[in-house]
Amino acid sequence: MQVPEFLTTLWRARATAIMRSADQQRAASAMEAAVKGGFSVVEFTLTTPGAYELITEFAKKDGLSVGAGTVMTVEQANRAVDAGARFLVSPVVDEAVIKTAVERGVAMMPGTSTPSEMWRAHQAGASLMKLFPVAASGPDWIRSVRGPMPFLRIVPTNGVDEENCDDYIEAGAFAVGFVRSLFSPQEMAENRFDWVEARARAILAAINGPERPDTPPNAPTPS
Repeated sequence: MQVPEFLTTLWRARATAIMRSADQQRAASAMEAAVKGGFSVVEFTLTTPGAYELITEFAKKDGLSVGAGTVMTVEQANRAVDAGARFLVSPVVDEAVIKTAVERGVAMMPGTSTPSEMWRAHQAGASLMKLFPVAASGPDWIRSVRGPMPFLRIVPTNGVDEENCDDYIEAGAFAVGFVRSLFSPQEMAENRFDWVEARARAILAAINGPERPDTPPNAPTPS
């Protein structure tokens, strides 16, 4: 899957399921539940034990786009792509990691929290901008930033839940990411994977409310 194809996939999916866990088997079971609940774009953070193995395992499943999160080095980026990751996510902007993603033909989503960081990441070749941490003003912040820079594909991945996810989409977010609001630490600890599946269905029902085109808008970068 090439970057433009993945961007269309993410645009249509609107959401990613982001797994961060201290237990590999629990991570696999919980993500299986999220996929059963309807998620088609999933991310395993490299802080999760066995993350590369999980990426490989889930990349073999039909209809799934699998990514790696917390990618901090070029070595991690290459290993994640070799494992089957089709997009890379980082909490920071690192030009070397972005360059590696571009060279390997996968989408890169560095962590950004200011317009300047987003512009810097965009110039380096990042195709998506992870909003991390999410600004206190939430959707209004995205509207403000995309006013002068409508070409930015912003993806909030922190503090997004069933109650506000549609607000982010309406504000212009390209997609949103779900972590604790999907994989509740308490429910995970109790192996309540049925709860994760039900939560996934509820989240996706909420996020599919706002109408928008079937393909991402073409907003060219200023010359």
